[in-house]
Amino acid sequence: MSSSTKQRKDYKAELYSQFARIGRAVANARRLEILDLLAQGERTVDDIAAEVGTTASNISQHLQILRNAGLVGSRKDGLYVYCRLTGDDVAEFWQAMRRLSVSVSSDLRELIAMFVDNRDDWEPVPHAELVKRVRAGRVTVIDVRPSLEFNAGHIPEAVSVPLEELEERIKDLPRDGEIVAYCRGPYCLLSIEAVEKLRALGFRAWRMVDGLPEWRAAGHPVAKENE
Repeated sequence: MSSSTKQRKDYKAELYSQFARIGRAVANARRLEILDLLAQGERTVDDIAAEVGTTASNISQHLQILRNAGLVGSRKDGLYVYCRLTGDDVAEFWQAMRRLSVSVSSDLRELIAMFVDNRDDWEPVPHAELVKRVRAGRVTVIDVRPSLEFNAGHIPEAVSVPLEELEERIKDLPRDGEIVAYCRGPYCLLSIEAVEKLRALGFRAWRMVDGLPEWRAAGHPVAKENE
């Protein structure tokens, strides 16, 4: 074997080994859930643990693997360490992985049909149509994610109405216009449940076709609280 051939083989071996390192980092359901949460905005370890229903030590172990793979970074602010995705390309990778998974898995498509498609008889509102309705003053946009995620970033003009607060906030919502709810993404159930509750109470309600990460990835403006 010539030296150049050996170099090529060594290069390819290392190249695919590094690709596999990223694959191993995301080959875990809990870590994918963490990536999905961090796509909404930075969170502390305790915040993530509370959201996914496990211990902070367990989340720390998963974060370390994601950090070693270069997918997650962190910053310290006083006593707290905030975790975040290392870039928009990580969120785009997660979105592309989801699209591929849905494309190749009939089981996944059936699951989504059962919990998402079959519960929403009305066509979800695409971004361009939402922008058009907002500009025309026809719609109130509500963000039904937890307020922590709303504060980290939201659609301009959207109102924070976390799903668990929806019933007590009903009186604040206009009955003479349209309401569009959005949440974490196309497979998140928060906006679907919000729309079901609103329609049952006589509101004209729809959900946005996907969530804040996809809105951001499409190049639409994102506002932050106190900005």
